[in-house]
This record gives sequence, structure tokens and C-alpha cells, in this order.
Amino acid sequence: MEPNIPRRGMMLVLSSPSGAGKTSISRRVLAEEPELKMSVSMTTRTRRAGEAEGIDYYFVDLTTFNLMVNRREFLEYAKVFDNYYGTPRSTVEKELAGGRDVLFDIDWQGTQTLAQAARDDLVSIFILPPSTAELERRLRTRARDSLDEVARRMGRAADEMSHWPEYDYVIVNRDLEESVARVRAILVAERLRRQRQPGLAEFVKRLREGQ
Repeated sequence: MEPNIPRRGMMLVLSSPSGAGKTSISRRVLAEEPELKMSVSMTTRTRRAGEAEGIDYYFVDLTTFNLMVNRREFLEYAKVFDNYYGTPRSTVEKELAGGRDVLFDIDWQGTQTLAQAARDDLVSIFILPPSTAELERRLRTRARDSLDEVARRMGRAADEMSHWPEYDYVIVNRDLEESVARVRAILVAERLRRQRQPGLAEFVKRLREGQ
């Protein structure tokens, strides 16, 4: 029987320009990896119909959010339009300490902030489209954005893609199945890192003692 060696979880970041397939990959990996859960952000915006507290977001007022910022209780936070969003440090830390991995769907700026806050726990993956033409095709076929919005997203894509060297891994999303398999392979390898297995020292000690 394989020994149960306690390990520390990781923060797994997936970033990409809009339309590269990050959301589809994230959903599949979450469905296939029981030890991986999605990060739940805290926000000051009003809860919408159908949203659940602690599942979609943690909903707080602006005063509470600002107090948490002052107490440095966020791993990262940002203002988007008129609302604030942030990742509570204590919630993520509890998951990591329990050996569970947390998935983050954030941009390069959020990834940089996470790296400053907890680099040893961070594993970052950047998703690239196979071509600019394919990226535009995917954005158009989603049928949820206007042509102006597609053009705006395409305009931002070049700047977003320029940050690929800041990531630990880069995947070109030519095929969804292949990309999901590669993300899962990264998870397997990163879970085996020596520094993520604090129980190894005790396990090896018992081995040396003949147990």
C-alpha cells in the first residue's frame, strides 16, 4: 500500500487572453481533480439572482473590504469598474494547509501580486491560442460579444500575451483534451515536489529506523 504522506496544497493560476480557452480548461480540470477547488473571491458588488454566498463570491460591504485591505487580509485585490474584488488570505491558507489545491482564474497583474505574497505556493500556467486568427474565430463564435467587444478583446490580447515569460508553464491550446491532460500532468508533478511534502522527513526517518 502506498504511504499517505501529508502534503501542502498549491495555488494553481491559469491566465490567458480572452478566448484562448482558459475557462473551458478550468472547468474540465476542476471536474476531474477532486483535490482541486476554485478560489472564491470576496466582492463589494451586489449579489445577483442565482448567486450563492461562499460559492460564487463572499459578499461584503465597502467598509468591511477596506478594513481587510488595511489588515492585509487579501492575497490580491483589485477594483473593477465600481466594485472591489479580492482573495481572502485565510481561506486559501486553510485549503493549502489541508493539502488541497486552489485554482485561480486571474490575469497577469493578479498573478504578479500572488507571486509577491506567496511565491513558494504558486504554480502559474499561461494559455496561448494556436494563432491570432483562431483566437478571433473563437471570440466570434461565442456569440455573446458584439463585434466592437471582439475588436476590443483582440486589441488587449497582444499586451496580455506579452507576459507569458512571467509564468512557470506555457500551454498552446490547440486541442482541449490535450490541454486538460497537460494541466493535470503539471498538477501531478508539482504535487510531488519535495517542498510540498512536509511529511516526507518523518516518513524517511521511519524508513531508516526499519519501520
